[in-house]
Amino acid sequence: MKSLILAAGLSVAATAGLAQDKPVLTVYTYDSFVTEWGPGPLVEKAFEETCNCDLQLVNAGDGASLLSRLQLEGARTEADIVLGLDTNITARAKATGLFAKLSPPPSGLDVPVDWTDDTFAPYDWGYFAFVYDNTKLENVPGSFKELIEADDNLKIVIQDPRSSTPGLGLLMWVKTAYPNKADQIWEALSPRILTVTKGWSEAYGMFLEGEADMVLSYTTSPAYHIVAEGDDTKSAASFEEGHYMQIEVAGKLAATDQPELADAFLAFMTSDAFQSIIPTTNWMYPAKFPADGLPEGFNTLITPVDSLIVSDVDAENIREEALAEWLTALSK
Repeated sequence: MKSLILAAGLSVAATAGLAQDKPVLTVYTYDSFVTEWGPGPLVEKAFEETCNCDLQLVNAGDGASLLSRLQLEGARTEADIVLGLDTNITARAKATGLFAKLSPPPSGLDVPVDWTDDTFAPYDWGYFAFVYDNTKLENVPGSFKELIEADDNLKIVIQDPRSSTPGLGLLMWVKTAYPNKADQIWEALSPRILTVTKGWSEAYGMFLEGEADMVLSYTTSPAYHIVAEGDDTKSAASFEEGHYMQIEVAGKLAATDQPELADAFLAFMTSDAFQSIIPTTNWMYPAKFPADGLPEGFNTLITPVDSLIVSDVDAENIREEALAEWLTALSK
């Protein structure tokens, strides 16, 4: 009996040893990516089938919080990859010196800009928009001006630009559409703001619970309700100023002890296996359209009258002024 127990123990130990021998790739990302309904579980399964490794997805906060955490951890960070920054903060991310160059840069992308960044690779993109319930909101604002002049009872939920990439996206949207009047827009808009949340998930949850009439999200958000729930009551308001574009990216940490595995993940990120997961889990446009195209619900989405975006360098240059305008307006 003892020999059988010993043999079983050795077998378990051997199995554990084999599991420990697998290299670990640690990816810092945001909360909605790692949830059971987000891309994370499917991405983890698909990549581990190709890499003979252990992919660990770590919830490290929303996009702007991701960068703050990295700056605190510095070269001691456990992250090999950071997934969830966007082009509004990539210039700041590069300035930290924490990221390595791509090897090789991605190609054949379907993002609606010429991609020349040699440090970050895109994995999805979309347009910011205010989402509303079309069975409850009758007079839908079609511009920031109309949102400001809407009924006094209309309330919106937005995200904090200091911690959230959507929040920063709204900041850039207003600043790009109204470069010389952004402070006036914010001051006039502030009575409409019910609250400012740290991240997207909390804000969208408040909207779904009926606490606000509109929420800052994406033009693609209604696709979730259509495809996953068979619910066509959520719509995105089309603004005559156009809509600001977000391109989400991932990058490799210079201090990674798994550089080849990190490169393999970044290459996998633009594969059909990864990109086919994005539309119906992250509810954004994929950076490279999968072979089967987009789900049917995506053909009902609004098309912005104009696409607004600035370079990563310009975004960094105007961020402080735009943030100061926002803070001043909301403190009154």
